[in-house]
Amino acid sequence: MNSVDPRITSAFPDGFSLDLHTVCLATIGSTSHNTYVPHDEPGSIDDVDYMGIAIPPVRNVIGLSAWDHWTMQKDELDVVYYSFSKLFGLLLKSNPNVVGLLWLEPSCYLHLDPIFKRLIENRGIFSSKRAYKSFSGYAYGQIYKMEHGKFEGYMGAKRKKLVEKFGYDCKNGAHAIRLLRMGTEFLETGVLRVYRTDDADEIREIKSGGWTLDKVKAEAWKLLFKAKTALDNSTLPEEPDYAAAEELLISSTLDFWNKNELRVGRCAWPEQVSGRPLG
Repeated sequence: MNSVDPRITSAFPDGFSLDLHTVCLATIGSTSHNTYVPHDEPGSIDDVDYMGIAIPPVRNVIGLSAWDHWTMQKDELDVVYYSFSKLFGLLLKSNPNVVGLLWLEPSCYLHLDPIFKRLIENRGIFSSKRAYKSFSGYAYGQIYKMEHGKFEGYMGAKRKKLVEKFGYDCKNGAHAIRLLRMGTEFLETGVLRVYRTDDADEIREIKSGGWTLDKVKAEAWKLLFKAKTALDNSTLPEEPDYAAAEELLISSTLDFWNKNELRVGRCAWPEQVSGRPLG
């Protein structure tokens, strides 16, 4: 992997090399949404968010030490890594943060293995009306925390000051509005617009306290109604294509292992289980 903060790979504790097993590493969050407020600007409360996807060695997939995720928070970095199989499970549930990984701008991908490019090319198998429940549900959670999650441990000092000043968590409010708009657009068009253009300035304004709590709530309830209308009229399938997803997961995992000379299913297997390094 190139151009990746070394704090990520050096901190990984789980027994295999991220350099060898990562199939995707991308900037997500406000950077990918075009709503990032630089740290040297007034009101900045944004971290630098990364999401990575790894196909672990054989022993960490079908052995006793199965691995599925890892998180790290250090300085301004907020990192989450998922295993390839964990990723598929989240995609099939239309998890908003994870689905967005398949719809990023090219500049957001710091590392992109051909295996993951294949997944992006087939992202339509995960598209379904499930997006309504997941995007609206996540947005509703942000709306609740906007008023009731004040001064939780995850907040930095600057974010707490904004809560004190405006009476609600402005960042949660901005997340809620963005999620509802993205989910509605997806139901209407089948395209997930992660990178915001028309409303990027508005979302940054909300995040910095430019909207009152009442204005945010009024917009959120209007968007919830619009999302339900989009669901009723959506041409997306009711459910994702589970069979195609499973086939893609299995074939891609085996291809990655074989490409990396792990030779799954061949004569090398007895050597692997008797002690030959796997990763």
